[in-house]
Amino acid sequence: MTKAPILRATAADWKATGIIGAICAIAVGGAVATANIHQADLHQEAVPGEGDAAVLADVPSSLTTAYSLPNQPVPGQYRAISAHGLSISHDGDVLTATNADGSTAWTYTRSDAELCSLSTAWGKVVATYRTGVGCGDTVAIDAATGEYDSTRSAINSPDVIPVQSNDRVGTVSAGRIDLWRSDLVRTVEYGDVEAKQEAQKQPHEECTISSALTRTENLALTESCPEEPHTTWLRFQTTTPEDSREPEMDADVSVDRDGVRLIAVGQDAAAVYIPGPEPRIESYNNQGEKLSSTPVKPSAAIESGTSPFAPAIADLPHHMTWFDGKRLYLLTPSDLRVDHVIDGAIGTPISVAGRMLMPTEKGISVVDWSTGEVLREIAVDRGDYRGPVHLTLAGETIVETRGDTVVGLSGD
Repeated sequence: MTKAPILRATAADWKATGIIGAICAIAVGGAVATANIHQADLHQEAVPGEGDAAVLADVPSSLTTAYSLPNQPVPGQYRAISAHGLSISHDGDVLTATNADGSTAWTYTRSDAELCSLSTAWGKVVATYRTGVGCGDTVAIDAATGEYDSTRSAINSPDVIPVQSNDRVGTVSAGRIDLWRSDLVRTVEYGDVEAKQEAQKQPHEECTISSALTRTENLALTESCPEEPHTTWLRFQTTTPEDSREPEMDADVSVDRDGVRLIAVGQDAAAVYIPGPEPRIESYNNQGEKLSSTPVKPSAAIESGTSPFAPAIADLPHHMTWFDGKRLYLLTPSDLRVDHVIDGAIGTPISVAGRMLMPTEKGISVVDWSTGEVLREIAVDRGDYRGPVHLTLAGETIVETRGDTVVGLSGD
């Protein structure tokens, strides 16, 4: 029986092991030294905690200013975002979460990259930064505790607009769409994928995306393709395909007009604005069937807007709403039929205690959403500001976005 040889380490072996160990230590140390966390600071001051956040229960009789903060909205963002009763604002390198009394709950500062997308879902604030590989370096922060939740980093287009629902967050560019679930794992990758792992998984990578909206399991988008330059395709797909790299398409709708853009999305349908001499809003279900068609007035917001187009929308319990720059459209939640068109609005509304609160030049109108009737007006002093105003509800605080400022209003 032959004995197994006895292996002994030589001096040269130990020397080689030491060199390899030193190289690994240097590599790890370099990675830590250059990691993004060293250019970021998450600081808690007066976090609300994980208990239920208070909600505005009644329509106030009057409003007073609780706080006013600078805010630099990212492209495609009209309203200030809120989470767990906090208003989230952005100024320079700093994200700030503000309590109802105007005190700071927490701040997140990052100095090495530019904020390029900002969303909220699952009680988290999701911020994405532009680095050397595009707008793809993302951090999710638990709003209630001001603590890190999850991160992701991936190649993405440099210029994007945010897309979100209650259970999905992502980005849209002319070339691609990415959607992520609550742990920031990607569930949808659609379009011209730069780092393809497998060929022929993307059905329309040669097309240009012009708008996209999502709700629960429904992702809708519009795009134009080189072979049909005067046609817009409305496409439906699921937000949870079996393989995130291979979209699962539900329906394709061909609209014989360029410039068509999404203005609302539901769980099983989507509505588009169709420009032209006689513009109209049409809705389709995710099987490609037309549900409604309504003649409307021209919308300068779309016809002079950028692409991809981000509509000024607010999804309320009773209606999907779209502000076209001059008037507010109320669409039924299921089939997205135009239910009411209200003149006098200057931005997107909120819902409080069975009423719709809509910003106007004089203040905030209280509207009966079943009839579109304005019931009364709550005066708001906006000083010299005369631009659009978009409302957000942050717990018990009504937050107005006025250009590059957010103003918290408390009720009396």
